[in-house]
Amino acid sequence: EAADRGAEVIAFPENVADVRAEGRLRPPAESLDGLTAQRFAAMAARHRAWILAGTIALRNPRGRKRHNASILFAPDGSVAAVYRKMHLFDVAIPGRAVFRESATVAAGDTPVVASTPLGGFGLSICYDLRFPELYRHLALAGATVLLVPSAFTAYTGRSHWTSLLRARAIENLAYVVAPAQWGLHHAGRRSHGHTCVIDPWGRVVAERPSGTGIVLARIDLSRVDRLRRELPVLTHARRELLGGGPGSD
Repeated sequence: EAADRGAEVIAFPENVADVRAEGRLRPPAESLDGLTAQRFAAMAARHRAWILAGTIALRNPRGRKRHNASILFAPDGSVAAVYRKMHLFDVAIPGRAVFRESATVAAGDTPVVASTPLGGFGLSICYDLRFPELYRHLALAGATVLLVPSAFTAYTGRSHWTSLLRARAIENLAYVVAPAQWGLHHAGRRSHGHTCVIDPWGRVVAERPSGTGIVLARIDLSRVDRLRRELPVLTHARRELLGGGPGSD
């Protein structure tokens, strides 16, 4: 349906193929040519669209823990980029949200920007959203669109989700595309939803507050270029404060 409506980039939320109760046995992690990845690759080729599978559980060759990985497929079905979630969601808010992602997931260690004919796609996942230095790193490395597939908890999402997304867009004068899980998955887990697209001035240009469905928006990268010329925050950024970010000495 999204492709029929003209979408050239189609992004899915975090845990698109694997939402489970905390502590419940999960399906085995897969390789990049596993069945789940193959399904998304075929989808990209069939619709001639860029497709973000955000996220798939990938095997970790260095240990038993899996990677929570966001995978970008090109319109020919090939893998264009893989980002392994760097910040893991280990929180304990009594009676509200208790998660320990690091119990089963190994953290990634490399920021990823995918260069595409549609712009530079900066990849991130859910809890990464709380770490602005990652997004400044991505913007300085060429990202004009920041992808944030998520399964934000309902409790934190009510107060933080939209504010954090708008902040990341404004800080970096970039579009933010945030596909999000929605609804009650089981007795102990409810996701906030509010899939949205935010423009580089911080305006929510498309949103679906609840329910399943498609959020469609037009991204104008010429606007990113103009705003970055008029308000050159990336030029003024002190790169040495990133502790080894792109372009630092």
